[in-house]
Amino acid sequence: MWTDLGYLGLFLASFLAATVIPFSSEFVLSGMLAAGGDPVLSLITATTGNWLGGLTSYYIGWLGKYEWIEKYLRIPKSKLEKWHDKVSGREWWIALFCWLPGIGDILAVMLGLLKSNFWLSATGMLVGKALRYVVWSLLTLEVISNI
Repeated sequence: MWTDLGYLGLFLASFLAATVIPFSSEFVLSGMLAAGGDPVLSLITATTGNWLGGLTSYYIGWLGKYEWIEKYLRIPKSKLEKWHDKVSGREWWIALFCWLPGIGDILAVMLGLLKSNFWLSATGMLVGKALRYVVWSLLTLEVISNI
């Protein structure tokens, strides 16, 4: 279904996969490559969609307020501030792992919630997501060439 929409479908699938919606965009990327999609354009499309989805999760976290976390999750503001201090300076490395299934979305929201440096978080997220899709694309193209 997603590949029927071409690059738009790949973009949407990649975007959704980077939000809290459980979804695997890697298979859509493989489908695009198997259908003869341009590898570079497919890689750029998937990476852009997934990165923008991750930034959306970051922004959702950014909208959160410490007072809400304190009230509803009973985590004291002082503890959140300590987490912020621990994350500060490590945003790039933490964001690099936002591609991981299951915890990547949580990392993106956490980076936003802790008001982490946007540019460090965004670039780390972009690099991590791009590397994941590069590896996946190379594996897919290798399988396709051996069929």
